[in-house]
Amino acid sequence: MRKGWEWLALFLGVGAVSWGGPLIRLTSAPALTVAAWRMLLSAAFFLPFGLRSWRGKDIRLAIPAGAFLAAHFAFWIQSLRLTSVASSVVLVNTNPLFVGLFSWLLGEAPGRPFWSGVAISLAGTALIGLGDFSLSAKALWGDALAVLGAMAASGYLLLGRKVRKTMPLIPYVSLTYLAAALFLWPLTLALAAPFPSRQDWPWIGLIALVPQILGHTAVNWALGRFPAFAVAVSILGEPVGAALWAFLLFGEGLRPVQGVGMALVLLGILCSLRSAQLRS
Repeated sequence: MRKGWEWLALFLGVGAVSWGGPLIRLTSAPALTVAAWRMLLSAAFFLPFGLRSWRGKDIRLAIPAGAFLAAHFAFWIQSLRLTSVASSVVLVNTNPLFVGLFSWLLGEAPGRPFWSGVAISLAGTALIGLGDFSLSAKALWGDALAVLGAMAASGYLLLGRKVRKTMPLIPYVSLTYLAAALFLWPLTLALAAPFPSRQDWPWIGLIALVPQILGHTAVNWALGRFPAFAVAVSILGEPVGAALWAFLLFGEGLRPVQGVGMALVLLGILCSLRSAQLRS
């Protein structure tokens, strides 16, 4: 049985991750530019502490994890330019479906409570985004990019779970964040303006600090203690936080049906995590 502080650390990490969508909406730079600087600043923060501890076997798995993370951000941040925060965050958080389906590769296939909880939480996230989905070509393309971002995030979590069983946290995140930055920068130089405007720098700094250095690092810490599917379903709490921050920052309305959706998300997370109680 895991200790309460471990669950608290995971959920605080999810809370920090939930700042990502609203903060990105405050930037005007191209999606690739925001993602590249986010990862470069985060990698620079951890490199002095983790560089000397890299090992060959772990590097071979951590680098692909960084590639999945880069793809996740490239797809998801672009989706935020095309559709609403609620729609994008709801769809990008369908990753527990993919993580659950492929967790058997790690010998950690989830049980029935997990799938029941995921169904409840996804119903809740759909209610959070209700009214924000659009049939315009632009919005539908943004929604499709968010789903691709979910699939990439699933690969990131599954590989992270495998590596974090043996690799300490700081070496892992320093290498993974650096790999993500190195995958993103050539695309940024080729397809986007590499330097954001002066007004964007404070927001990009906050994006690197809060959802990445604090949030994603807490999630990666949790991957060393919880099955990947448990971490993935916990991240379903992100739409709740993102919807609240979007309401406070942008005045994006919160209707009663969205309140019901938030309650369902939290209920579904609790139901799903029953599957993780006795697993390592």
